[in-house]
Amino acid sequence: MRDLAEIAVSVATQAGELVESTRPNAIHHVATKSTRTDVVTAADKAAEDLIRDRLTTLRPGDAVLGEEAGGTTGSGITWVVDPIDGTVNYLYGYPWYAISVAAQVDGVSVAGAVVEPASGRTWWAAKGEGAWLNGTRLSVSSPVDLSVTLLATGFSYSAPRRRAQAAAVAALLGNIRDIRRSGSAALDLCAVAAGWVDAYCERGLSRWDWAAGALIAAEAGAHVELPGDAIELGEDAIFAAAPSIAGDLRAALIDAGMGSF
Repeated sequence: MRDLAEIAVSVATQAGELVESTRPNAIHHVATKSTRTDVVTAADKAAEDLIRDRLTTLRPGDAVLGEEAGGTTGSGITWVVDPIDGTVNYLYGYPWYAISVAAQVDGVSVAGAVVEPASGRTWWAAKGEGAWLNGTRLSVSSPVDLSVTLLATGFSYSAPRRRAQAAAVAALLGNIRDIRRSGSAALDLCAVAAGWVDAYCERGLSRWDWAAGALIAAEAGAHVELPGDAIELGEDAIFAAAPSIAGDLRAALIDAGMGSF
């Protein structure tokens, strides 16, 4: 597993160097996907191409599932790739975006890395090996109750769904410390692992958004529920939280209507 994690770190780092060096030109070549606010840059496509090429050399025969070029899961190891998680941030020059690369077996992440080009931070985990940030082992926080719980979340590209999500957050705000919304699911999950936030919940993500980050959070000690696990929060929900408040926060999110849209 550690060998797979090292490969994830290596290819994500190379892709990060590419997206950082090409940003001045890449942001002038922008297309949209599901909505006008769901953007993809030339750097997204170039970074995924680079990762696929490197994985073909390092792990010939493994399957690759990527945000831009698609793909399918294989019978052995499947690499799940988000070439830039937080593309809108990248487009604006807001330095909270990352390259996410994970190795999965039967849909379960066993190794992964999340690399931040702007800061140089490298997050990684291997199943059973813990979670790490630039050589420092990570551990989640331990808030005593919901009133001092800092929650990260995100919003859909769909305006009607975003309004419903905002209503759920508004219903929750009186019960917790505060909300953070960064624009990168992978980095929000890493923030849970580091104890920078106490929990994270979001709906409507794709596998490449959470494949590496959810493993990093889990290996740091977070209670993690993936799509299909947290039915009451929505079949497409991701939930990661410090164990000390996970049950209470999950109940509060349900009461706020998180699973209703």
